[in-house]
Amino acid sequence: QVRLVESGGGSVQAGGSLRLTCATSGITFSNYCMAWFRQAPGKEREAVAIIDASARAIYSAEGRFTISRDNAKNTLYLQMNSLKPEDTAMYYCATHPYALCRVRPADFVYWGQGTQVTVSS
Repeated sequence: QVRLVESGGGSVQAGGSLRLTCATSGITFSNYCMAWFRQAPGKEREAVAIIDASARAIYSAEGRFTISRDNAKNTLYLQMNSLKPEDTAMYYCATHPYALCRVRPADFVYWGQGTQVTVSS
């Protein structure tokens, strides 16, 4: 059974930082493309950052965010700096079983339950 469990969200003031963590099980983590998505109320889910199995960050929507992974720990991270109120959203980690990384949410098969990030001005 595949499980993705996010943590690290919370409430911060603008300019602050958070580090999100996604612990995985049930997949051969080192073989999988991993991604962070976010969804704000009333908006579509969007990709935030994507990292391939070789730990190359192949997409980042925000220069303030850094995606990384620890294959030994089966864990994905998202370091978010200089947070803005518009970063407020539910953040999800996700993965899919394709060889090449995809970008669209519809291509991702496995999702975590999400962790809420709220940034106040």
